[in-house]
Amino acid sequence: MNGATLGGRFTFPGTSLTVHRIGYGAMQLAGPGVWGPPRDPDAAVAVLREAVAAGVNHIDTADFYGPHVTNQIIRQALHPYPAGLVIVTKLGARRLPDQSWQPAISPQDLTAGIHDNLRNLGLDALDIVNYRAMGSVHGPKEGPIAEQVTVLADLRRQGLIRHIGLSNVTAAQVAEAQAITEIVCVQNLYNVANRRDDDLVELTARQDIAFVPYFPLGGFSPLQSGLLDDCAARLGATPMQVALAWLLRRSPSMLLIPGTSSLEHLRQNLAAASLELPADVLADLDRIGTA
Repeated sequence: MNGATLGGRFTFPGTSLTVHRIGYGAMQLAGPGVWGPPRDPDAAVAVLREAVAAGVNHIDTADFYGPHVTNQIIRQALHPYPAGLVIVTKLGARRLPDQSWQPAISPQDLTAGIHDNLRNLGLDALDIVNYRAMGSVHGPKEGPIAEQVTVLADLRRQGLIRHIGLSNVTAAQVAEAQAITEIVCVQNLYNVANRRDDDLVELTARQDIAFVPYFPLGGFSPLQSGLLDDCAARLGATPMQVALAWLLRRSPSMLLIPGTSSLEHLRQNLAAASLELPADVLADLDRIGTA
């Protein structure tokens, strides 16, 4: 595959980092519940290597996946990293022994998280670090993030971080962070059914900031899923491929990070970039999000 078949290219604003618009999200490389090692470690390594061989040069991860597991697998599979590979990680959470997800947002927590990522990925500096505001399972909630963004800006000045992004945030929080440092990407829950962040998608596009949706099939009701299934059947594609193709059409600054531990699903996800969406299918897909 090449840049055209992976959705084209996008350069993070104010950087020299150019990626193909379909990347790879590493969360599913960990075990069930994003905890512990995968059932098949060799398969996890094979998925990463095939993704990069197919042209993927944007990998999304976090050291609290596992914890530590996904970053260690990325290092095992790909280190020394090929030129042009952009690894984006995130901070703001920790995993406790009961497998719960808890905030880790103090200056000490964030600094320790940077060093965990550096150590487990085998890097001297991190390309992009997203501060993930915990919010709720339904998405972001308002609240100050200046302290955490300031810590990341200080770590950037120390040379440990090259660029900063945000995850699970509101438009007001994006503006708050931009008053402190440059923001190159926003990673929020968004898909063809969950369109709450439409305004933020437009805002980031106007500023040439990457918008990186997670859970591209999450939040569907059975009725909405049924309509997506119908669109997929009409195109001879999978529902995931249609959902990914719709996201690529939604904004020129949209970057996708579908995750999988399956080689078959990886190939299907990458093929979504070449899927054409006729006008009638687009109209039906848009109707899902406004129902």
